[in-house]
Amino acid sequence: MKKQNNLLNLAFSAMFLALAYVLPFLTGQVPQIGKMLCPMHIPVILCGFMCGAPWGLIVGFAAPLIRSLTLGMPVLFPSAVSMAFELAVYGLISGIMYRVLPKKKIYIYCSLLIAMAAGRLVWGAVQFVCMGLDPSKFGFAAFWAGAVTNAVPGIIIQIVVIPLIVMLIEKSKFKNYLS
Repeated sequence: MKKQNNLLNLAFSAMFLALAYVLPFLTGQVPQIGKMLCPMHIPVILCGFMCGAPWGLIVGFAAPLIRSLTLGMPVLFPSAVSMAFELAVYGLISGIMYRVLPKKKIYIYCSLLIAMAAGRLVWGAVQFVCMGLDPSKFGFAAFWAGAVTNAVPGIIIQIVVIPLIVMLIEKSKFKNYLS
């Protein structure tokens, strides 16, 4: 059974990685729209919830780097590098929180919000380091704009869509095979 779970987690993780690669095409490759809707975030966070923290971390770290290296979007440095750490934290924290918190609907939201906050904080820290630890190049205003203000539509989509998908999967027969 353990071997079957690992195989299913691998298959689902590959699917989530593929979704993270393809979903940004919905934004028409326009970086401003992509930054608002955050299409890569959804499959990575779902991977953490459904496959567990290690799988979510790997998919989250790999997705922006693979996309950058194959398509040039997002730009490798500093965008894809910062996103790799951000998305890795999303996958890791959503997986950890979902596993340790009670299996009630409210805790799905708690897991999601904690993962989203942690990922955005890590994104800001990595951006700051990538900008040479220079607050004139990346200060609090730039962090707030990039992590919150510009991403409000994506944040709303994530808060609405991800818990619904997790609850649907919990009710399905696949629940017993994941993680």
